[in-house]
Amino acid sequence: MTVGPAQYVRKSGLLSEIGLYIEKFGKKAVLIGGNISREIVETKLREGMANMGITLEQSLWYGGEASRTNVNDLVEKLNRVDYDVIIAAGGGKALDTVKAVAHHVNKPLAAIPTIAATCAATTPIWITYSDEGEFTDISRDSKVPDIVLVDADVILQSPVRYLIAGIGDTLAKWFETKTSVKKAAPNARNQTAIAIAGQLYETMLNIGKQSVVSMEEKRMTSELEDMIDAVILISGSVSGYGGDDCRTAGAHAIYSGLTIFPEVHETYHGEIVAFGILAMLCMEGEEEKEIEDLISYYQEVNLPYTLQQMNVTKLSEAQWKELGEVSVTIEDMANMPFDVTPDMVVAAVKQADSIGKKMLVK
Repeated sequence: MTVGPAQYVRKSGLLSEIGLYIEKFGKKAVLIGGNISREIVETKLREGMANMGITLEQSLWYGGEASRTNVNDLVEKLNRVDYDVIIAAGGGKALDTVKAVAHHVNKPLAAIPTIAATCAATTPIWITYSDEGEFTDISRDSKVPDIVLVDADVILQSPVRYLIAGIGDTLAKWFETKTSVKKAAPNARNQTAIAIAGQLYETMLNIGKQSVVSMEEKRMTSELEDMIDAVILISGSVSGYGGDDCRTAGAHAIYSGLTIFPEVHETYHGEIVAFGILAMLCMEGEEEKEIEDLISYYQEVNLPYTLQQMNVTKLSEAQWKELGEVSVTIEDMANMPFDVTPDMVVAAVKQADSIGKKMLVK
């Protein structure tokens, strides 16, 4: 089993000494990532590697979506390049795309997350989308990075909204893990994963507000450092230890269902997942007080808790029907410990939205 990356390093100014970490993989590197991310890291990356005699042979855009089309295009381009190691830079979709590319070309992979919005840098799977940005499946033809290099200064300068989305995505580790594991026989790995997820949740409740304030003020604090590690590393380790017993469940399935609506594409992955948690709790019949308490935390860290906050203002009956039908076909939904019908999804989303609307005035 693949638990996670062989090495994880987080420190301020790490890019200036990146050659120390890359040289073990060879002397010729290729950078693949988002346009903005490459712009942020490339100059320091070239300088840091040049100090160790490492050259950057090419810098390539990942394509804008974590789609098979883009993976295949990049594999074809790399077939014409002489290189030893791939460096991935960017957010979740960029990193996931390059993880799939590295798997197919069988080369070492170093990941440089430029935002703390997902655990993509530390997991062996990749979330696959269509070229238009709609979720298609969870794919396993992917390579976990050999090393994850987090320059805390780069994260600090990123928009605060990415960290908020990361908080939303990471909260789901606790709620989905404790749900999905109900279908599995207890063993050392999945019980360890639950313990990590539970502690992770408690940590996030304690440091969430201060970590967001630190990002807003562009001031590195211990709370922000801990949140960066929580989102990028610790969250990924839950999946690493738990494996298929501790995967994403109803919250991510509802996220995937909501991506069929173009208006939601301006809302980040973790923000939509956060709303999906609320709907999943409704589906599980949790007390309204528990959902309200979680929404109170969302209000502290500025996560969305109504459909309108995600630009979904009105759905027709046909759209509600499609949301329910799509959500139950998502692989994540099969991890729920009971059978879920489209009507259950629709009822849960409506209930979560209703509770959220009541909390808007509180």
